[in-house]
Amino acid sequence: MNIGADTISSAGLNPVTVYERGLSSRRLRAVDNEGQAMGMCVARWLEPAGLDDDILLAHCTRSTLDVGCGPGRLCAALIEKGVSAMGIDVSAEAVELARQRGATALRRDVFSWVPGQGRWPNLLLADGNIGIGGDPVALLRRVQTMLAPGGQAVVEVDPPGQGVSSRLIRLEVDDMVSSWFPWARVAADAIGDLAEHAGLSFNGLDQRADRWVALLGRGSPPWCTR
Repeated sequence: MNIGADTISSAGLNPVTVYERGLSSRRLRAVDNEGQAMGMCVARWLEPAGLDDDILLAHCTRSTLDVGCGPGRLCAALIEKGVSAMGIDVSAEAVELARQRGATALRRDVFSWVPGQGRWPNLLLADGNIGIGGDPVALLRRVQTMLAPGGQAVVEVDPPGQGVSSRLIRLEVDDMVSSWFPWARVAADAIGDLAEHAGLSFNGLDQRADRWVALLGRGSPPWCTR
């Protein structure tokens, strides 16, 4: 998970604090400003990567930056496969959990400086992290600056038909409630236009069971242009 510090409202607890309680208790709930609950699969995040994660891992064949890595299950799985990977997350507890399982992880906000930016061959936005900041185009523009020329972002999206939505959400666990912060959701049939606005190429979709992944490219290296 990755929440920009400048997007947090003053009312309620810091969302990172509530998120970290959710990691330790394995219970976490997200509710939007219309009262709709959003799934937060904490137990899955804390377990090793499963077969359903192969749709993401299969496209990360080169050095990969996992944005909003959480407890690091995907970073650890890539390293086990022999792929160099690093995760970033704003939660100190998530970063520590990622390191404990053998992943390389740093406490960073995606909109702050990241080691290797502009040189990452692959970048991963999994588990709904296309929603970070509530503005998918702004996030994808940032992704573009972190990818190497010819690099590819692997972005998990919702099934087709839901378009793009931005809303305020808050996190809840036990008696703890966070402040509201912006979050977005993007459907598979909407990601192509967003990528174009962000200066990325839309390289197609992959779908396995109920998971959808969009492949977005930064463009060819200079020596490949004509």
